[in-house]
Amino acid sequence: MDRVMTSGVSRDDITAHIKEQADIVQIIGECVELKRSGIRFLGRCPFHGEKTPSFTVHGGQQFFHCFGCGESGDVFSFMMKYYNLDFPGALKELAKRYRIELPERHQSREEEERSKKRELLFAVNEKCTALYCQYLQNAPGAAAAREYLQKRGVGKDILSRFRIGYAPPVEVAGWNYLGGHFKGAEQKTAVLAGLLVDKESGGSYDRFRDRIVFPIMDIGGRVCGFGGRIVGEGQPKYMNSPESEVFSKSRLLLGLYQQKEEIRRQNEAVLVEGNFDLISLVEHGCGNVAAPLGTALTREQLRLIKRFAEKVTLLFDGDSAGMKAAERAVPLFLAEQLPGRVAFLPDNHDPDTFVREKGLAELNRLLGQAVSLPEFALNRMIGEHGLTLDGKSKIVEELRPLIAAAASPLQRSVFVSHFAEKLGMAAGQLDAHLGTASRSLPVTPVVPAVAASRKVREERSEPLSMAQKQLVEFMILQPKYFSRLAEAGLRQCLAGGLGEILFLQQKSLLDRNPDAEPEELLTVLPEGAERNLVASLLLRPPIRSLDGDEERQKEELAEELADLLQYLRRVHLKKSGDELLQRMQNAERDGNSSLLQELLVEQVSIHRQLHDQ
Repeated sequence: MDRVMTSGVSRDDITAHIKEQADIVQIIGECVELKRSGIRFLGRCPFHGEKTPSFTVHGGQQFFHCFGCGESGDVFSFMMKYYNLDFPGALKELAKRYRIELPERHQSREEEERSKKRELLFAVNEKCTALYCQYLQNAPGAAAAREYLQKRGVGKDILSRFRIGYAPPVEVAGWNYLGGHFKGAEQKTAVLAGLLVDKESGGSYDRFRDRIVFPIMDIGGRVCGFGGRIVGEGQPKYMNSPESEVFSKSRLLLGLYQQKEEIRRQNEAVLVEGNFDLISLVEHGCGNVAAPLGTALTREQLRLIKRFAEKVTLLFDGDSAGMKAAERAVPLFLAEQLPGRVAFLPDNHDPDTFVREKGLAELNRLLGQAVSLPEFALNRMIGEHGLTLDGKSKIVEELRPLIAAAASPLQRSVFVSHFAEKLGMAAGQLDAHLGTASRSLPVTPVVPAVAASRKVREERSEPLSMAQKQLVEFMILQPKYFSRLAEAGLRQCLAGGLGEILFLQQKSLLDRNPDAEPEELLTVLPEGAERNLVASLLLRPPIRSLDGDEERQKEELAEELADLLQYLRRVHLKKSGDELLQRMQNAERDGNSSLLQELLVEQVSIHRQLHDQ
C-alpha cells in the first residue's frame, strides 16, 4: 500500500482515518485465537484468565467486549491495554502498521532539548543498571552482597527479573567506581540523574555505595531511577534516586513493570511497603504485587494500578505506623473510586518474614481476611473514641475529610448511610452534621417515567461504557425483548446515566403500547443527547442483513440476546457476591458463627454460578 500523505490534515481526522483502515479482527487475532460465531468472533479474553471463551470481537462495528470481565473498547483501547501504550503510542503503532503518515507537530527548541535530555537520562540509567548487575554477578568485591541476598532467599530468577545489582563499597572500589565509566555528556547526565554527586572541590563521587540496587522502571520498562538498600553498616537503610526529569517517586511503583500481567490476570494488586517484601512475595508465588518507593501512597500511583486492576489490597505491618499508613490511604482510594482493602501482619512480622516463615497458603488466608479501607477507618475511630455522645462527636469530625474525598454523590450517599447505621444515627442526621446534605442522600419519590428520567438526567449523567452501549442499542432496536432484559436487571446495570433515562422512556412507551416500534421512541424524547443517540442507532444500517438468510439472522439475534442476558446475570452475581462478602465480614466481627456458616454456603453457590456462566 502506498504511504498516505496527510499534510494539512488534523490529528482528529487522522485518528478517524486510522480507525477506518485498521482491521480490529486482524489486530486482536494476532494476540487471541478467534473463531467466527455468526457476525462476530469469539475467543478467550487476554485480560483475565478464563476457560470458556467470552471475549467477542465485532468487525463491522469495530469494537471488542468481554462478557467475563467487562473489558471493552475499540482498536485503540485494545492496543493501549494489551501493549501498555498511551493513546499517542497506540496511534503511532497503528499508523505504522497501515502506512499512514502522522502529521508532525513542530517542536520548539526548548522542547527538543528537553526530549534529548530525557533520552540521555534513560540511556545513562540503563547503562548504570547493566554495570551494577554485572558487578553483582561477577565481581569478587560483591561476595558479601551475594551472600546477603542468598541468606534472604533471593534466587537467580528474581535477580534477573528485577535486574537487581550492587553498588560496591568505597574500600573495595573507591569513591568513583560508577563515575569512572562515564565521560563528557554522559557524566553530566549522571549527575542530573543523581547517580553521581558533584564535589565542591571539583570532580564527583558515587551516590550509591555498598548497596543492593533496585532499578525502578516505568510501565514501558525504561529505567527511571534506583532504590538502594545498605548491606553493611550505615544510614539511611534505604535510599532512592533524587527527583529528576524522568524520576518522580510519587508517580512510579517498584515491580509494576515486571508484575503488571499477573496483576491484570488476577484483577487485583497487593501493595507492600518494602523492596525486599516485594521480591520475597514474588519469589514465593504471590505475583500480583507492587510497592511504593518508601513514601506514602499517592493518587498518581493508584491511577497507575487502575490501568491493570479494579481492586487493591494493602499488606502492611500491624504496628501503629502501618495503621496510620492505611488510614492516610482511605481518602485517596475514595477519590479514585477504587475499592481498597487492608490486611495487617502479626506482631514482629513484615511481608518478607511472614511469607518465608508461614508460606504462601497462610499469606493468601491473611489476604482473604482483608477488610475494606473505609470499614477499617471507622472501626479504628470507634475503638479509639467509643460510642458515647462525646465519642460520636469526635468520630463525625474525623469522618468529615473521608466523606469529602468521595468522588460522586452516590458514593457519598452510600458511605453516609453505612456509617450512620454503624453509629446508631439517622442517615440524614449524620449527613447534616457532615455538611454534605446538599450533595448526598437524594430523595427518590414515586414519579412518572418522564419526570423520573429528568431526575436521573439532572442528578447522574455519567457516560455509557461499551457494554452499556451494547445493551442500550439492543434494548432500543429489539423492543420485543425489553421485558426479558428488564427482568435480568437491565436498569440496575444502566443506573446513573443516559442509559437509565432511555430505559425509563422505553418502559413508559411499551407500557402504553407493547407493539411500539423503535422509531416511536423518537417521538417522546426531547432534544438532547438521548434523542441524538436513538437517531444515530436508527440511521445506522442493520448488520444482520449481510446474507439475506432470515433463519441465520434469527440465530444471530438469539445469540446476541443470550450473550447480553449472560452478562446481566454475571453483573448481578458479582454484586450479590460483594454484598455477601460485606455481610460475612460483619458476621465474623460480631462473632455470629451460625450466620457466617449460612453465608459461606451462599458464597459457594454464587461462586459456582459464576464459574458455570
